[in-house]
This record gives sequence, C-alpha cells and structure tokens, in this order.
Amino acid sequence: MQKRIGLMWVVALLFQLTCRADEGMWIPLLLKKYNLEEMQRQGFRLTAEDVYDINRAALKDAVVGLGREGRPFSHFCTGELVSREGLLLTNHHCAYSLIQAHSTLTDNYLKDGFWAYNRPDELANPGITASILVRIEDVTQQINGALTTGTNEKERAAIVEKLSRKLEEEAVRGTDLQANVKPYFNGNQYFMSVFRIYRDVRLVGAPPSAIGKFGGDTDNWTWPRHTGDFAFLRIYAGKENAPAAYSPENVPYRPATHFKIATGGVREGDFTFVFGYPASTREYLPSFAAEQLLEIENPHKTAIRTAKLKLIDQAMNSDELLRLKYAAKAAGVANSWKKWQGETKGLTRFGTVEQKRRLEAEFKTWAVGRVPYDGVTDRYEALYRERKELILADAYALEAGLGGAEIIAFARSLTDRLSEMTENDLLPASVDQQIRSFFKNYDAATDQKILSEMLKLYDRQLPNEWKPEAVKESGQKGGYDAYAAHLFHQSFFTDSTRLLACLERWKGVPLQEKLKKDPAYLLASSIADFRTLRISPPLREIENQLRELDRVWLAGLMEMQPDKRFYADANSTLRVAYGKIGGYSPADGIYYRPFTTLSGILEKEDPEIYDYRVPAKLKELYQRKDFGPYMQDGEVPVCFIAGNHTTGGNSGSPVLNAEGHLIGVNFDRAWEGVMSDVQYEPSICRNISVDIRYVLFIVDKFAEAGHLIREMELVE
Repeated sequence: MQKRIGLMWVVALLFQLTCRADEGMWIPLLLKKYNLEEMQRQGFRLTAEDVYDINRAALKDAVVGLGREGRPFSHFCTGELVSREGLLLTNHHCAYSLIQAHSTLTDNYLKDGFWAYNRPDELANPGITASILVRIEDVTQQINGALTTGTNEKERAAIVEKLSRKLEEEAVRGTDLQANVKPYFNGNQYFMSVFRIYRDVRLVGAPPSAIGKFGGDTDNWTWPRHTGDFAFLRIYAGKENAPAAYSPENVPYRPATHFKIATGGVREGDFTFVFGYPASTREYLPSFAAEQLLEIENPHKTAIRTAKLKLIDQAMNSDELLRLKYAAKAAGVANSWKKWQGETKGLTRFGTVEQKRRLEAEFKTWAVGRVPYDGVTDRYEALYRERKELILADAYALEAGLGGAEIIAFARSLTDRLSEMTENDLLPASVDQQIRSFFKNYDAATDQKILSEMLKLYDRQLPNEWKPEAVKESGQKGGYDAYAAHLFHQSFFTDSTRLLACLERWKGVPLQEKLKKDPAYLLASSIADFRTLRISPPLREIENQLRELDRVWLAGLMEMQPDKRFYADANSTLRVAYGKIGGYSPADGIYYRPFTTLSGILEKEDPEIYDYRVPAKLKELYQRKDFGPYMQDGEVPVCFIAGNHTTGGNSGSPVLNAEGHLIGVNFDRAWEGVMSDVQYEPSICRNISVDIRYVLFIVDKFAEAGHLIREMELVE
C-alpha cells in the first residue's frame, strides 16, 4: 500500500497546477517549479535563485529561525538580518520574555524600553538560538524506500525516526552544521533542513511596551492596529564566524547577505511576500475534526483561560510588581485564548464543516473500489466518535490541571528531578537556579485563586469518570477554596524561602519520600498519572490511526483533484507566502483600509487604560511634526495588512516587496481570518505587519539610536 501511495504522490507532484492567489506556504526549494510564474504575474521581479540558492548568497541566508537550546528546530519566531554585523530584527513580542528577564523595578525595560548604545551594553540571552538555513534536501525516496506494505503505524514511525536520524548524521558529519528531517504533506513526503545554529544572541534594542505592545491584549489579533511590534537582537560568533557559546570574546556575526531596507513606501495592490518559519497549520483536516474543534476543544479551552486571565488581570491591575511578574505570562495565556475565539467565529461564518463534508461526500463516491481510499471517510467518522470524550478530558488535564495553577507543574517537575538524586549527591546548582527563576515571577496568592477556580471548572464540566482522584477529593472537604488554601499553607513548593531552607537542611539525603507526600505534588501526580494511564493510551492509539488515515486521505485527494496545486501544512520549516497589500470587509457595511498611521495612535490614546497609554515623547514628536524622512502622504505609517498566508512562528518574519527589500515585519493576523490554519479564505485572511518606516522613526526620533540605522542599507 505504501509504495502505491508513494508512486501516486510523485505523479501528482509532476503537474503544474493552479491555486487561489494568496493561499499557501511554499517550500523555497520548489518555488521555480510551482510558484515563480504566478509570483511574477503578480509583480515579483526576482528569480527563484535570488530567493533560494545553495551556491551563492540568497535571501534565505538573511532569514533566521529563533529557537531554544535543546529545541532549536522548533522555531518560536522568525527574524531577519538587517546589517553586515549580525543585527537582527524581529517582533517585540518575540523578545518579550528576554526583555522581561532583564527587567527589574529599577531597570524596567518592559515599561521604559531598552537601547544599547554601545556593543558592550548588549545583553546576553542564555538558551536562545538563531538558526540560519544552509540547504534543503528532498529525502522522500530514501525514507519511503525503507517502508514496506503492511507496516503498522508504530513500526512505521520507528523506521522513519531511525532513518531520519541516520540521514541527519550523515549530512553534517565533520561540520559545525545540524540537520533535521521532517514530514510534509501528512507524511507522504520528507525534506531535510540543514542549519548553522548560533548560540550567542544578545538584546540590542526594544521600544517601551506602550509602543511595542500598544493596544495590548485588547487589540491582539485585530485590525486596525497601531503596534510598533519590533525589537533588535544581534547574533555573535566565535572564530572564523562559527557558532560558539556566549563569550565576551565573541564578535558580531558576518552574514552572507542581509536585507536592504525599503524607504520608498507601499501602496494598496503592491506585491508582497513573507519569508519565515510558520509553526503549524491543519488545512486538510476532515469535517469531524473541524466539528470537534468548534464544539469541544475551542469552547472549553477558551472558558478555562477566560477564568485564568480574569484572576491574572486582577493581580496585575493591583500592583506594578505583579504587572511586571505576570506580563509575559498573561500575554502567553491570552494569545491562544483570543485566537481560538476568532478561529471559531471564522470557521462558523464560512461554513467550514459543511464545506469539508461536501468534499468528503465527493471523495467517498470517487473512492469506491479504489484501494486504499475506499472507506477512509467512514473510518474517520468512527475514530472521531471514539475521540470525543477523550479529547475533552485531555483538554482539562492539560489546560485546567497541569497547565492551570503554576504550582502544579513546578511541584511535579522539581520533585521528579530531585528523585533522581542518590544519598551522596549534593544539591545541584541548577536546581537552586530553577527554584529562584520560578519564584522571580511568581505570586502565591494569585496562584492559589487560580488553583481553586481550575478545580471548580473541572467539577462543573466533566463527569466523575474523567476526573483524577485528587481532583474529586479536593471538593469534598470544605470546598475548593478551602482545599486550595490548605494546599498552599502546607506545601513546600509555594514559598521559596521555605523550600530552599528545606532543601539546604536535606542536602545529601534522598528527598523523594518527603516531597512525594507534599499536597501540591500529590495533586500534580494524580492529574498527570490519570492522564498517563486513562486518557493518553486510548487517545494515542486513535491518533496513530488518524495519522495513517491523514496520509492516505491527502494522497487520495491529490489523485482525485489532479488540477489542484497542494501545499504542505506548516511544520516550523522555512516557507514563502505571497500576496498583495489590500483591505477587507469584516462585516456587512464595513471596509477596513490596509494602512494605519501615527495619528491613529493619538486617536486611541486613553491614559486610564493601560493598553492605550502613549509615551509623552511620542506625543511631543507628533505635536511638533518631527517625523524626519519617515512619512507617506504627510503621515508616519505604522502598520499595514496584506494577503500573505501566515501563522504562529511567522511572527517576526520579513515582509518583502517585489525587489526583495524589507518593507515591514510580520506580527499578527486579523481576527476575522485566523481560521486560516484550518481554512484559508482570500477575501478576509490578512497578515498584519509593522511598517519598516515606523521602525526607523522610533529608532531614530524616539530612541535616538541612529547608530543602528547607520548599520543598515537603506534604498528607495
């Protein structure tokens, strides 16, 4: 079966096909084959080799995937090189946790901004990596050639994993490179990305949150937008420009190329393209999955986070120190919370479930008598029926349980780590660091309220058979508020002084028996063990079967629709998306223009609302009309929207014009179109970018950091 599907796949890929403009996240290696002509018809003026080439410098050499040590290929954001000296531009929200980590009440860089006016002042960020792509290789033949008919999904995964690691090792042997093989097109095809990964990434500059996060969570995922969502980092290298751990001796990285900065302005209808590392999309989900997304996953996860955010917001509004501690956490919780609501609205508005049902009905008729496609939709329906209760229980275990109160995950992770100690071990310095890092941004009183609320939601929304034992017991003795108060009073894990003193006294003695009786650990273990034993095994078995079906389903769709050009779902690998600058209509009688300006910031200003406070200096610049050369039509441009297909991970991606010059930095999507992870609708799906001229204006006029602009190469 596998070899037949593989052959059909190759045949399908040979077609030169058509696709709706704007939709798609395209593999740069294949641009010439599938996209170049369409891009050039829309206004693109470069060649495919200008974008991706392994024999000479190309635009891909200026695109950077931001990751973390240990997970460098799971890029959390994208950045772009904008100078010969390793200067990297990304989003403020991508650097948010870095800015917070360097902030104190005395030096509050989140509130006041940060600018290094000299290289020694640039701040190191341990654990952050910067990946620069060297090449992409199609390794489908090597992997599919090792798979045989009848291989079950578990065996198949093991074979693919083993062969992928072998291919990665062979590709980089004797070099300072790292390689990563990932599946594309639901596992019908495989590509290997080879990177050079830098480990010394320093913070160079960031505007105050009143600019970099203007509008806050209120404006998040919305248009019109007036957010200066940008920050500067710098990549440092060791000898011969090679990757190296942080050292004061390191020097700025010298890139093969960098993006030129376009200052000539943009107009509606201009061609744009986005180059970056989109994290995950699910464009080929069946209707049954979309239905559960709408009816179970999104509503329940949204309700859990609504309750959590309410308590965090109360804490942040009560105290400036708590605002500093919880700023990044609140943003992280709110980001998906708001996205899920927009996704639900969009999928409902455009009848996605019904559209998918019609496609499945067509497929079911076409598939009769065609092995292995016959019966695929019926198997989908049966498996998603089995999945329904499990996915609800899993949502609560992850969101309300292990991801609810912070003390739950902390107690479990620290205890499990200490359990590995022997009687003669001394307490590792890294454990002390983990504890101090946790409590630096923690408030026990807030977390106690969150725990109580999460347990109440568990009680109201799940039947007893899907509640962990400790969760059921927690509501039986005086109620959830009393239970949470008792846990926080008794637990070692709720107070840093008590915990560190306790560990100091027990140094050199096994701690597991004592710690495993701690009420926070007992609750954490009950939830985690329930998920491990009751939820995960059957859910994992269903997901394995669905993974196989997904692969067959997509191969069948491609055979059934030979005139359609398919693109692979996002998987945190380098992609190109392209479209034009343009407005949209979010509802009847409303049309949104594609540009915003500095005037709009002053229109939104409200000193009584934290998200809409405008820095005094920015108001002064506006009142004096001290805009420098960063204007268009008499205004300072702030943001614009276009029809580029983006998702999470594309944050910080360069937005380029037809000549490949930088015109903006991607940072968000319009709320009405965030269902684009499941269904892309060209009329309403828009990516939001900060205009590069607003970046330059803030750097020059507001921060007075003209030395950074002098590093860049400006073109009209």
